[in-house]
This record gives sequence, structure tokens and C-alpha cells, in this order.
Amino acid sequence: MKKVLKLAYLCATIVFFASCNDSENLPTTSNLTIDLTGLEELGSEFVYEGWLIVDGAPVSTGTFSSVVFPQTYSVDINALNSATDFVLSIEPAVDSDPAPASTKILSGAFSGTSATLSSDNIVVSETSTINTLGESWGKYILATPTDSDDTNEESGVWFLDNSDTAGAVAGLGLPTLTDGWKYEGWVVLDGTPVSTGTFTSPEEADDNAATSPYKGTEGDGPAFPGEDYLIGSAAGVDFPTDLKGATIVISVEPSPDNSDAPFTLKPLAHVVPSEAMNHTVITMGAGPLAELTGSVTR
Repeated sequence: MKKVLKLAYLCATIVFFASCNDSENLPTTSNLTIDLTGLEELGSEFVYEGWLIVDGAPVSTGTFSSVVFPQTYSVDINALNSATDFVLSIEPAVDSDPAPASTKILSGAFSGTSATLSSDNIVVSETSTINTLGESWGKYILATPTDSDDTNEESGVWFLDNSDTAGAVAGLGLPTLTDGWKYEGWVVLDGTPVSTGTFTSPEEADDNAATSPYKGTEGDGPAFPGEDYLIGSAAGVDFPTDLKGATIVISVEPSPDNSDAPFTLKPLAHVVPSEAMNHTVITMGAGPLAELTGSVTR
């Protein structure tokens, strides 16, 4: 009987230690593979950072600056298995805040082992009446309302519609953006984009209305985004100039911005026709809206 008890005790001891050893050998990390298209390099001051959403809280998967994919990261296995979503944000390269920045560019919900990512469901606000950047529309006129000279009207662009005698209305139909993003207008002169200003609402003047280095001296202009190129020069072009043949662009920019050039998201673009008439509404077309898409696999 004693031999039987000793044997049982010995077997239980062996099972216990084997169980402990198995627990100690269990992996604590697992691979997350990110495969994205359409991202552009951010420069030296900003990086991309991935986030798992676990019980509603963000868990970083690490930062990266290379836009060559796929990329694989080793992350905590429990967080990875429990994550409901993946989010990609733009962060300062030197960042003292452990939380994600408001500038989130891609997101997607996990279904099994993978998540399909897109930008519309994270850059465009849930409250927006225009649901995607691809649904954007735009109109503009050539005019220079910030001076009293009527001989240089083709040297300014304003995103408004003045076709109704009741008064001008906004010339842009754009989705409402989430925090961390702004729109910016551009005129491409001799291949170089020159900003018309940043804005969040197409029904209000843009952020540089009162501080533009190019406008005339007769006020800030209409209460809509736009710019007069009347004073100074840019991209080797002296002002005033003739914008016919130039390309007009509306882009979506990170805020704070990572670059002086247009960001990859450009919902609207249009070449000003050579026969364009001043003060007359011109309809924009779709821009080279980058396909910011991708997937993550756990």
C-alpha cells in the first residue's frame, strides 16, 4: 500500500513539474504582419505607429518610417489575441506622450486572424453627411478681390460658387474630418505646389486669410477658402500671374503637418482651362486620391 501511495505521489509530482515547465515554455509574443499600400514617407520629424485596440484601450505595436511592405512585428500574444481593432497613427519622432496622436490614418476591425484597413473610416468623421473622400466635389472662380485692380483677375483662385444672384455660397463639398486633419488648397506653378491655405470648413475663410504674404491690400477677401497671388513670388513665378493652365488641388493634411508639400490624400484636382473666364464658376474633377488600404494579420 505504501508503495502504491509513493508511486502515486511520484507521478503527481512529475505531472506538476511537467505542467510548470510547459507553462514556462509557452510563447509570450506572436507575430503581427502589416501590409499597406499608398503610404508616403513622413520625413525625419514624424513616424507611423501601429496600435491594437484591446478592451477599448490602445496598445502600441511599434513605430516605423519605411513604407516598404509587408513588415512583421513581435507583439504581446495576449494583447494580439484579444485585440478587436488595429489603428495606424502619425506620431512625432520624438514623442513624450504614450497615447496615440489624434492624427489617425488607417483602421480596421479584426475578423478572425486579419483586419482590412481603410482611411475613410478614420479620417472622415462619423457625423459627416459626405461619407467618403471619393464623394467630394468642388467649384472655384478666378478673381482677385483683395485689390482694386481689375486687370489681374486671373491671378487669384477662390473656392466659391457665385452663380446665384442671391450671393456666393461655398464651392466645396467635402467630408467633415476627424481631429488631427485639415484640408489645404494648392496652386501648382511650374510644377511646384503653392498653398492657398488650410481650413476645416469650406464655408469659412481659411487659416491664412489675414496673414497671406501674397494677397492685396484691400482686405482679406471672401469668407471662403482661397488666395490672391498679387505680391511677391513663389516657385520662381512673380506675382501677379495668370493661373490658366495651372493645376488646382485640394488635399487632406495631417495637423500638425509633416511636410510643406501636399499629402498623399488629394480628393480634388483640376487644370484651369486656357479659355477660363474670370469670375465664372469652374467645376473641379476628382484628384489622384491615393488608395490608402491594407491589411494586418495575426
